Amino acid sequence: MAEARRVRAVELFGDGVSNAEIARAVGVCAESVRRWRRAWEEGGASALRRRAATGRPPKLDDAQVETVRAALERGAQAYGFEADLWTLERVGAVVERVTGVVLSRASVWRLLTGRLGWSLQRPERRAVEGDESQIARWIAHEWPRIKKGQ
Repeated sequence: MAEARRVRAVELFGDGVSNAEIARAVGVCAESVRRWRRAWEEGGASALRRRAATGRPPKLDDAQVETVRAALERGAQAYGFEADLWTLERVGAVVERVTGVVLSRASVWRLLTGRLGWSLQRPERRAVEGDESQIARWIAHEWPRIKKGQ
């Protein structure tokens, strides 16, 4: 969409249309059009092409991410944890173990949610000593009686 606007602006530059008119035509501010025109005059239409995102490259390449995915799918207990529950710290430890790369908690979160597509899941909490038949009896008999008293 943004590149399409710039391409349309280049066409209009060639037709001699003013910056203000181009801004209205493509739906951007006049300052953007001035910046685009300068870039176009200095480097042609290719100067307005979309560029790859800048920034620090990820610490894990795609092959390492797939190694981590396979490791996590084995479950937490496969790596010596008592419960089969993943936490950021546990995932970070497994990432370091299988790839040798140390990640911060924030980087582990981005790995899980961004690159692996996982989402936050909270385990259902249930009392270990709970007796299902007693709970059902309480809900059927005691709760209505208590509720009536309100």
